[in-house]
Amino acid sequence: MAGGERWASFDCYGTLIDWNGGIGRELERLFGAARAGELLHAYHELEPQIQREDPSRSYREVLAIALARLGAPASEQDALGQSLPGWDAFAEVPQALEEARARGWRLAVLSNTDRDLLEASLARIGVEFELSIVASEISSYKPSRGHWNEFFAQSGADRERHVHVGASLFHDIAPAAALGLRTIWINRLGEEAEPQPDLELHSLTGLAETLDSLVP
Repeated sequence: MAGGERWASFDCYGTLIDWNGGIGRELERLFGAARAGELLHAYHELEPQIQREDPSRSYREVLAIALARLGAPASEQDALGQSLPGWDAFAEVPQALEEARARGWRLAVLSNTDRDLLEASLARIGVEFELSIVASEISSYKPSRGHWNEFFAQSGADRERHVHVGASLFHDIAPAAALGLRTIWINRLGEEAEPQPDLELHSLTGLAETLDSLVP
């Protein structure tokens, strides 16, 4: 692929798909509304630990192990994997991505997930992506650099004409910044940024203009 093209790569869950909403609904169903918030916080801590323990695990396995450690019964430990294909995209996402494509941006997804789960989510979004990298095919979970290494190997993208977009400082913004890449932080939760992204949005509204401002 030509090096002169502009590429925007995205995290999926939390950035394009409502990850907290999807997991939170299942936790509420399994454990009750009173405990759902506390357990969602615990889940945020557990998931990267499980991924570090064995990066060759599929994401469906990671989800199941996390639910088991939170105390879900054996019969419900695949609940997150079963529900994930139905998790909704954030409302502004399809239009924002289409606007970026209309301005000539090529789109990629770098996701800590499995191929079948990601394909179901991208179908819900309904926008074409030129490239997608999933953890279960490279035995690497972000924030490790495997996704970016694979992205550049497959795309031939010029790093000076590439922007990475993500909602997670830990999984996306920090490792991308450490690689010297331009970053846009989708700060849906009103958090404080460390490290500082190049630019910050509170949703994908205005994405195309923001991408253009980084790589004219």
